[in-house]
Amino acid sequence: MNIPEPILAWLLEGEPWVRYLTRTTLLDLPENDAQISQDWVDMLDHPKIRNILAESLNWPGQVVNGHKNAALIYHKLAFLSELGLDRRIPEIAQISEKIMSHDSDAGPFQVVMNIPKHFGGTGEDSWSWALCDAPVLAEILCRFGYGEDPRVQKAIRHLDGIYRPNGWPCAGGGLGKFRGPGRKEDPCPYATFIMVKLLSAARADYSSPNLLAGAEILLQLWKSSREQHPYMFYMGTDFRKTKLPFIWYDILHVATVLARIPEIKTHPVLNEMISIIRAKQNPEGLFVPESVYLAWKDWDFGQKKEPSRLLTLFVYSLVL
Repeated sequence: MNIPEPILAWLLEGEPWVRYLTRTTLLDLPENDAQISQDWVDMLDHPKIRNILAESLNWPGQVVNGHKNAALIYHKLAFLSELGLDRRIPEIAQISEKIMSHDSDAGPFQVVMNIPKHFGGTGEDSWSWALCDAPVLAEILCRFGYGEDPRVQKAIRHLDGIYRPNGWPCAGGGLGKFRGPGRKEDPCPYATFIMVKLLSAARADYSSPNLLAGAEILLQLWKSSREQHPYMFYMGTDFRKTKLPFIWYDILHVATVLARIPEIKTHPVLNEMISIIRAKQNPEGLFVPESVYLAWKDWDFGQKKEPSRLLTLFVYSLVL
């Protein structure tokens, strides 16, 4: 997909993270480019970024009682990692050490979680991990520049080792008898997806055959989306709505991760997903969010009336 000059100009009129990503991803300019350097400074000085960094220093923040909660600190850190922030920033280095200081004996990093007794938990706040949070933390740390850290490597090895021939199941540590709403033998689509995301981010430092196997499972879930809904994860109408940030199980998030894997990038099933996303552009070639997270209502992708620069950027990045 060629990017029309008017769209590039529109993106470069946006907030500093949009300008930074436009120049580094769409235009592929070197990091030492003077405009990119200024975008980086402007991004780090922006109140929205400063607020997330300040909040994240209070790690772990609120108790996790629902992993889809868009206000959770680790989802905000994942967003910062997508923007390109890393360990060069003192706050990121401090936050990363706080995360790694709470590794479990098995390796995965923990959050403070509270699972009610009627769901099989203890009903008390405790440091625990699940396959719907631990891979996110490890992936964030890889993107922040800690992929070679022995603690991160240990976490990835353990999480990778939970793989079964049909994907990753619902699993965790310190969760009591809790297990998600699905058959024990089924894979969890979200756990499988974020493990694929983790393994693709860690590939330079950790190689696993389960990366491609997991990606193929996600493609198969798309092909059989009308018949298979393991753990109540559907690929229907809501799944196909474009939204940011990358927090849960939706078409743009899944397609973006799969497109980062060279062996999968040209797969016809992925191309089908991308075609559905591309068809959502307005007459000007821009993209309006179709679904939003209220916790992000102050961002340009937190509304459904006007085109979002960041959403438009991610869609165009996807198809390059």
